[in-house]
Amino acid sequence: MTRATVPPCDDAPVLRIHTDPAEIDAASWNALLAQQAQPSPFMRHEYLAALHASGSAAPDSGWTPAFATLWRGDVLAAACPLYLKSHSYGEYVFDWAWADAYARHGLDYYPKALVAVPFTPVPGPRLLAGDADSRTLLVQGLVQWCGQMKLSSLHLLFGADEDVAACSEAGLMLRHTVQFHWTHPSTAPYTDFDAFLASLSHDKRKKIRQERRKVRDAGVTFRWARGTDIAKADWDFFYRCYAQTYREHGNPPYLTRDFFRRMADTLPEAWLLFIAEHEGRPIAASLIALSQATQGAPLVAYGRYWGALARVDCLHFEACYYQPIEWCIAHGAARFEGGAQGEHKMARALMPVKATSAHWLAHPGFADAVERFLEREGEGIGNYMAHLDERSPFRKP
Repeated sequence: MTRATVPPCDDAPVLRIHTDPAEIDAASWNALLAQQAQPSPFMRHEYLAALHASGSAAPDSGWTPAFATLWRGDVLAAACPLYLKSHSYGEYVFDWAWADAYARHGLDYYPKALVAVPFTPVPGPRLLAGDADSRTLLVQGLVQWCGQMKLSSLHLLFGADEDVAACSEAGLMLRHTVQFHWTHPSTAPYTDFDAFLASLSHDKRKKIRQERRKVRDAGVTFRWARGTDIAKADWDFFYRCYAQTYREHGNPPYLTRDFFRRMADTLPEAWLLFIAEHEGRPIAASLIALSQATQGAPLVAYGRYWGALARVDCLHFEACYYQPIEWCIAHGAARFEGGAQGEHKMARALMPVKATSAHWLAHPGFADAVERFLEREGEGIGNYMAHLDERSPFRKP
């Protein structure tokens, strides 16, 4: 663990860098997370520690932890997950072209510094802080530390609005991408899946019914389990499906079986598992993450992982969209986030939302070039969002 003092102020805050998340007290970290506007399970200490301890996000896989904490005396004022990256895999905000430009000019882009949840393109708080001043000081301290370490760049991915504001104030450049989320109306919530379908245009409603009918006619049924009700055999089966899906795409899975074993042991309440069965035999699974519903934060579901051992037409749509949305309606979830990219999700009533990342580049010339690029890209994203809004699947008023 190393230390660096951030820009001075009256109570002389100190930035500490930790090479293992286990060095940070879990209760203190989670207490900071609970103060954020929209806490997610992916920023829980248990989740991040399991990524490291299981070898999923560790130095051997190109994710070297350098978690940052900001202290005012003995008080933990702010914290964030920070990694030194030797590549750009598992981030979902693509900077390969930036790395290539550095290489063509004989410069090293890697290692770079990354504030993110590995393999998890879910928007939410990344800079955990008790107040706005501490959040800003944390960003300033990170930039200063990156300069001291002679790193090429600092990137914060899928940040909350408060993170984006702090990064912008510190002079970081902003970049926008598009995701697709299903939202449960708060004023007139759906009573069931049919009520949800009734809100859609005729052609979208017909398409969804046809897709669900194909799965039923194939003799496929679903069951779900939540939290500690997910049996070890179900976790084992899910991982078989998950790993096979990655292998079919020619890649090893990002997450190890040990990671999910740790989730079952330390964070079971964050998981909802759907299992598809045919003639009493499991054939597919989708794993959904759940936020912790509190008085100030509604229940949110996050589409995460899926896999199948048998091919059934439209099974992916049923397992990854329709079953979770039906569950969300029945259990009063406010939102179902479908993950990164995927314009096809609009046909299932997941609507476009903007997700934001922030970037600092040490090299002034490259920073200027990237800033110009981001301005053009941002205009394109704005036009794309407007185009998508015109294609809404919902009925016209």
